[in-house]
Amino acid sequence: MGRKFLRKCAKAGPPLRMLFFTGVTRAGAVALTGLLLAAVISPPVGAGPLPEPVVKILNAAGVPDDSLSVYVRDVTQVQPLVSFNADVPRNPASVMKLVTTAAALHVLGPGFTWETHAYADGKIAGDRLDGDLVLKGYGDPYLVTEAFWTFLRRLRVKGLRQITGDLVIDNSYFSIVPRDRGAFDGRPYHAYNVLPSALLVNFQTYEFQMLPDRGSKRIQVTTSPPSATLAIHNRLKFTNGHCRGQKFRIQMHVLEGLPDDTVRFSGEYPSACGSHALLRTVSSHESFVHGVFTALWRELGGEFEGGVRSGTAPGGARRLFVHRSYPLSDVIRPMNKFSNNVMTRNLFLTLGAERHGAPGSVSKGRVVVREWLQSIGVDPGGLVIDNGSGLSRTSKASARLIGEMLLEVYRSPYMPEFVSSLPLAAIDGTMRKRFRNGPMHGRMHIKTGLIDHVRSLGGYMLNRNGRTFVVVVLQNHRNIHHQTGTQIQDTLIEWLFDR
Repeated sequence: MGRKFLRKCAKAGPPLRMLFFTGVTRAGAVALTGLLLAAVISPPVGAGPLPEPVVKILNAAGVPDDSLSVYVRDVTQVQPLVSFNADVPRNPASVMKLVTTAAALHVLGPGFTWETHAYADGKIAGDRLDGDLVLKGYGDPYLVTEAFWTFLRRLRVKGLRQITGDLVIDNSYFSIVPRDRGAFDGRPYHAYNVLPSALLVNFQTYEFQMLPDRGSKRIQVTTSPPSATLAIHNRLKFTNGHCRGQKFRIQMHVLEGLPDDTVRFSGEYPSACGSHALLRTVSSHESFVHGVFTALWRELGGEFEGGVRSGTAPGGARRLFVHRSYPLSDVIRPMNKFSNNVMTRNLFLTLGAERHGAPGSVSKGRVVVREWLQSIGVDPGGLVIDNGSGLSRTSKASARLIGEMLLEVYRSPYMPEFVSSLPLAAIDGTMRKRFRNGPMHGRMHIKTGLIDHVRSLGGYMLNRNGRTFVVVVLQNHRNIHHQTGTQIQDTLIEWLFDR
């Protein structure tokens, strides 16, 4: 039996045939052959050779290799091409969105849609509602201004014009722990810090547009969407100097203690800079919906002078209209391509509500994601999900977990919908400016992640030789979010392109 086994081993290749020329005994040869077979079949877990160009970049920048995890695998192969620190849990930043959106696509299905309901809590006589209008949200992450306008337009078409009561916002479909909007990095007015909401209108974000008027020598400031409750104090100074890119300073202050949401802009604005847009979140959730609703309702010819409050739709309220969102397969595109945090957080809460019952919560969302990973044969060990978006200091995932998940998704029926949601190198989304002048143009669907001291990347590449690879790079190190982190990623991608 031992001789037969050795004969089989001798046919396996030079490394095993060497046993016959080293003076090893038959029993020793069998034992050593087994060890060699294990080494060939099962490469070291959590460690593997990094490409030499990547090692050179690390050494030149003084970045320790234990701050880096890499998982690269041809989608047709059993073993990874590169597996380096692949089992070390690291903060993946926005690459975590891959996990949330892939889970949602398979658990909810690509055709899943969200609803938003309008109820009349009062008596309707002709075109007049003597009572409150209740808007109940079910988590639509893409209820942008155009969709909200269409929703209100349908209410007008149904004959409703005058509302004598208040606007009541029903957010009960989600259970959300109150949190400071600026808790992540102390920037509460930046759009990426918006908190989730079951009735999320236009990401709770205004676009402030600055436009120099050479005739009046003033800087015009407009907002989108329009709001009946937002006041702007424009103190921007028109100047004739040269535009120095981001060196000109626009100062924005949100003034507290006033009846309306009041924003003051000040500073010098060189006319040579042309128009400039600023996305900011300056209102509470209720105030934002109230202001936008009132402005749009009046534009549509409606009358409304009431206030706003949170509440729930009474059991006896009359349902006026149900708005349906775009399907999930469309909605995950802006989530991944533009790394929209609040959209992904809404999706994460929706997962919990749809699978384990309303209200949706972070804990329920975590359970659903882990259940789905286990169902596709991916070990969720070491996975820590904070809110599903990756905007977190505590989220953790290994490169192997993300890589194996990407591989399973690539083999699934919903692969086209998922892959097309990822930024396309040199073409769109967060990858629009990457690899514009090289041969990788349009050959990678890659999601990136970036927060302080974290840079990450995950997705798919079609290389020069027609091979498709799953690629995951996770970097956690002081200041790695600066240029060095990009150089490490780019060097690996360029090396892989020629394999």
